[in-house]
Amino acid sequence: MDLKLPITIHDELNDEVIESTGVLDLASGEIRDVKYIEFDLEADGFPAESQDYDFTCGTLSNGSKDVEFRIEVDVVGRKYSITPSELLELKGRAAKLFSAPPGGHPPPEPPKRGRR
Repeated sequence: MDLKLPITIHDELNDEVIESTGVLDLASGEIRDVKYIEFDLEADGFPAESQDYDFTCGTLSNGSKDVEFRIEVDVVGRKYSITPSELLELKGRAAKLFSAPPGGHPPPEPPKRGRR
């Protein structure tokens, strides 16, 4: 099964948050196609290389609901991924997120049938 989901990535520095988008591969935990928003990678460098760097997290969204998760950063390879244990937990949380009806309301109860 080849399931890839769009995510938002947040590189947390002491005084700012650098936001980007990417695609999470739910089979491997790899994050690809990272595109920074209002951040010049060439001029400013890889966010995790900064002395002010703290951590990186990701957000998976469905409508108005979000699931947040930890992202591991390979500074040398300039790559993002999530650990196998985090991936397993995220799969369960994502299943609940995407199976929930829009707006976060519980699904309507089916009408009860009377006995004949």
